[in-house]
Amino acid sequence: MKEIQLSEHFSYRKLLRFTLPSIVMMVFSSMYSVVDGIFVSNFVGKTPFAAINLIMPFLMMFAALGFMFGTGGSALVAKTLGEGNRGKANGIFSMLVYILIAAGMFLSFVGTIYIRDIALWLGADENMIEDCVAYALILLPVLPAFILQNAFQAFLVTAERPNMGLAITVAAGLTNIFLDFLFIAVFDWGLAGAAWATAISQSIGGIVPLVYFALPNKSPLRLTKYRFDGKALFKVCTNGFSELLTNISMSVVTMLYNFQLMKYIGENGVAAFGVIMYVNFIFLSVYLGYSIGSAPIVSYNYGAQNHYELKNMLRKSLTIIAVLGFVLTGMAECLAPLLADIFVGYDIELYALTRQAFMLYSLSFLIAGFNIYASAFFTALNNGFVSAGISFSRTLIFETSAVLLLPLLFGINGIWLSIVVAEMAALTVSIILLLTYRKRYCY
Repeated sequence: MKEIQLSEHFSYRKLLRFTLPSIVMMVFSSMYSVVDGIFVSNFVGKTPFAAINLIMPFLMMFAALGFMFGTGGSALVAKTLGEGNRGKANGIFSMLVYILIAAGMFLSFVGTIYIRDIALWLGADENMIEDCVAYALILLPVLPAFILQNAFQAFLVTAERPNMGLAITVAAGLTNIFLDFLFIAVFDWGLAGAAWATAISQSIGGIVPLVYFALPNKSPLRLTKYRFDGKALFKVCTNGFSELLTNISMSVVTMLYNFQLMKYIGENGVAAFGVIMYVNFIFLSVYLGYSIGSAPIVSYNYGAQNHYELKNMLRKSLTIIAVLGFVLTGMAECLAPLLADIFVGYDIELYALTRQAFMLYSLSFLIAGFNIYASAFFTALNNGFVSAGISFSRTLIFETSAVLLLPLLFGINGIWLSIVVAEMAALTVSIILLLTYRKRYCY
């Protein structure tokens, strides 16, 4: 099938065909920790399961660097390609990849030294500390590959190779599932087996595209020699800051949720929230995948000053997001009992709590897609300030406030509904900003 070019006009069918690989790619990426959670919870036990939930936000904060360079970098690279400057685009792309490799190696080294102190700071008790440290020490050495994997998810779309990105991610995801079964269920390696399965899978996702771009290829992008461009790097960082902020904020908010749940319920509350977070990422990855897949189209047409296509993209995207919102919310409500049973069916009390909590929490899927897309849309327009404003208000302001205040009014249900209230408030901000900047960007 002929590869779709960024310069083409996008109908609904063509837009979905172009973004589908990114959507599936993000869903499979979210499967890494989910599969680990299922196997660890059912085959190893509740305490190691809690240990993963405790240390994973810290590891995901490192991964945020890849998302920042990937989204912010692909927006600038796609815009530069739209302006007809392929050599400059490749120089920027190469610089970002090399910086990510160096940063990943440095963070891996520092994280390995201080991981025990970090686990204790996150609240690990004497029953969990060794599991937290053991899990992280296996994943930290492959941190550069994990960071690259997150960045390449966006760059492969900009390179007009979304299907290749999909194939690599699916291969890595299936590898993770198979190795989880082999290492945990067959070899009985416990938590270490889950960590090794994830580490090997992340290596595939980061190294394979690195080799592809390093070798001669027919895509618009290739790793080349580069001249350091501080201005471009600053633009990438400011433009992708919203993605960095979103990922770091999610980690901070997760810690706050855990604190409140320990206060109102105890260990079962934290375990139930852990299940929700695993499943939540799968559903939100659909919105994230669509946003990543469609962003280069927006950036390209912004660079080419094609205002008609910008309007076309925004109108069609909002329609698609609305339909996805109803579909995903309906699926979540119907699948809540099954999903709770898969993770914690062995504990009747925990199962009932998880099912009820997820049915309340999943109402947020109806709204979340609009906020995720609005932030990504402004990133694609190279306006990182507005994009960061949406992300910051959505998580660190609205969700944090809701998690602290709603339990005082509605008890435990207030915690589960905090995300719904936060998304509604953030939607108001997104609408105002989209209307405010409409004339400036002519969409």
